[in-house]
Amino acid sequence: MRFRNTQSARAGRALPAALALSLLCRPAGATTKGLNQIVTPDIQPKGVLSLSFQQQDPNIGNRYQVQLELGITQRFEMALFEGFSPQETFLNAEYGLVQQKHFLLSTGFANYTSMGSSPQPYLEAGYLRGNTTLMAGAAYVIVQSMGVGGSVRDYHQTQAILGAAYRAHPRLLLQLDYQGGSGNFATAGFTYNITPQLQFNPAVYVANATGHAVYGYAVLTWNIQSFGGFPDLRIGGARHH
Repeated sequence: MRFRNTQSARAGRALPAALALSLLCRPAGATTKGLNQIVTPDIQPKGVLSLSFQQQDPNIGNRYQVQLELGITQRFEMALFEGFSPQETFLNAEYGLVQQKHFLLSTGFANYTSMGSSPQPYLEAGYLRGNTTLMAGAAYVIVQSMGVGGSVRDYHQTQAILGAAYRAHPRLLLQLDYQGGSGNFATAGFTYNITPQLQFNPAVYVANATGHAVYGYAVLTWNIQSFGGFPDLRIGGARHH
């Protein structure tokens, strides 16, 4: 699962707690944190805690933020984004309806914020074959538009989410994704496993809006096994065939 937050979040107690926990838990094999932008239908392996440091152009979202992602059961995970300015926290959750070798189907919500914004539900499927994974789904989001007299109006919109990943090497995953809506992007990037526990994911974002401006993004992720253990069925996992 990967969530891109277009608003920022407060860096609070979660980061020190995660750093302390990382000193007590054994390392876990690196897993891909979804694609560059979109939610993905794979579930974080049970007991694996991922701590990610993310930097991106402010036109994408918070320039600096931290993500914590934990596989709670074999089919359920939660993720928390904490940023630096403005002060806001995002909660995301995903449940795997189907988690088979070649087919994934998941639902959940993204961007439930401490500022009172409504969660954005989604449904997404994935098909895995050989070194290739294809994903498609839809997210139900709130967007804003200018009304009469310059007033801002909120309305709901269903946005397409599409993605593709190709494992070119055991350590290298090539990634493309797209989310509909004028405030979102088409992206291209890759994830490289520096060590079995540490991975790096840079990407280029091309805006859907008129002008198609290009922005940069990068995230560094550390994975630890906090409890339990579960075979890696994630999109980025080396066990996919």
